[in-house]
Amino acid sequence: MKRTIISSLVVCSSLYAAAQKPLSTVTIYTTAKGAAAHFASSGPIALTKKPQPVETELAVFVDPGKTFQTMVGIGGALTDAAAETFYKLPAAKQKELLTAYYSKDKGIGYTFARTNIQSCDFSSDTYSYVADNDPLLKTFNISHDKKYRIPFIKEAYKAAGGKLDMFVSPWSPPAWMKDNNNVINGGKLKPEFDQSWANFYVKFIKAYEQEGIKIWGLTVQNEPMAKQRWESCIYTAEEERDFVKNYLGPTLQKQGLGNKKLIVWDHNRDLLYQRASTMLEDPAAAKYVWGIGFHWYETWTGAGMAFENTRRVAEAFPSKHLVFTEGCIEKFDFNRLDDWALGEKYGTSMINDFNAGTVAWTDWNVLLDEKGGPNHVGNFCFAPVHADTRNGSLIYTNEYYYIGHFSKFIKPGAKRIVSAASRDKLLTTAYLNPDGKIAVVVMNSTDNEIPYTLWIKGKGTTTNSPAHSIETLVIN
Repeated sequence: MKRTIISSLVVCSSLYAAAQKPLSTVTIYTTAKGAAAHFASSGPIALTKKPQPVETELAVFVDPGKTFQTMVGIGGALTDAAAETFYKLPAAKQKELLTAYYSKDKGIGYTFARTNIQSCDFSSDTYSYVADNDPLLKTFNISHDKKYRIPFIKEAYKAAGGKLDMFVSPWSPPAWMKDNNNVINGGKLKPEFDQSWANFYVKFIKAYEQEGIKIWGLTVQNEPMAKQRWESCIYTAEEERDFVKNYLGPTLQKQGLGNKKLIVWDHNRDLLYQRASTMLEDPAAAKYVWGIGFHWYETWTGAGMAFENTRRVAEAFPSKHLVFTEGCIEKFDFNRLDDWALGEKYGTSMINDFNAGTVAWTDWNVLLDEKGGPNHVGNFCFAPVHADTRNGSLIYTNEYYYIGHFSKFIKPGAKRIVSAASRDKLLTTAYLNPDGKIAVVVMNSTDNEIPYTLWIKGKGTTTNSPAHSIETLVIN
């Protein structure tokens, strides 16, 4: 504990010093619709004295002296589907993909990851790690994952320099543990198997760590309010709270895994506050909970993305951590792979989620095939990168580049700072990195180029935001 406190003080001290240092230049990296280059660089541009802006000019105001949450990481899920698709690629393309995602210099520098406990919809089949009716878990075995997923995860870890903060999530307990005797179509965990299921998480984490894959954290249940036609399991807020309080939390502690980051909810923003408050207003449950996870699929109702719900949780429970645990664009269509709207949804979500207090952001599958799978129930979706297994090529959607404008420039340990646009035509967020550099993301989803002034404490520069673009401005 003493070492942690000292380390935190050193980080805070260095960030404070960085915030006070004089800023002299800005380099702008741009990805724009219709432009040939991604992350196109202009700069360094000198920051000069800028007087009081007037109301008729558009400005983005940055204040490195006001800091908020600390960035944990940005990444994507290493699923069965991603792994199986990866091993259908030629070796050179496999290397290209790993570099594209995990290289800090040549790629977009992913530092965060997720994987599934047992099968999910993005698996080629339904499978379990235990035989039927084995509550003592004597038959527990992860041999299924050793064919594709574990080797793929190891390659990702290696490409990321040996460190990747990974959390794990179950989609369903084994069928015999559930009241509907099925891993699909919802159902609930039978009370007599609460302890067996808590032990199951421990078995999985320890088995993966024996394979050399360090697990950073876990969620209790993927989408616990969704009765899906794929692997799913229902928990009310009170049921999830009591399972954490009476079984999962204590079991992790007793098995030496109390340091794993336990994340609850792991579903959409619409019910986020109700779930968080039910869990965190019970001290006996809250003591085990590190964070609240959420997805973006509340739009299935026809509504927009409920960013204000995320902000309410951050305000009400500032000691806990908000994590975007999954998002993808559904209803795959090969003819839409170059649709600019794909990336703009990511940019909109990421900027708003970070400004609402989110500390980590996880995309869904890092790789899918030319059909948006494999997926054993036909729930085909988009990914930032698709492999065309018919010819061994990789197709990069602009989702990849939009995510990269955050993950490539905002490092773990960075502190969010103030970035405020004077018009709603521009979306923006900003971070102070541990090395003292500031990364300001500016997104323009309109059909027009927008001139604006970057303004930082009386200094700045005037620039243009191209139509349908995302830019990262690195200030030094």
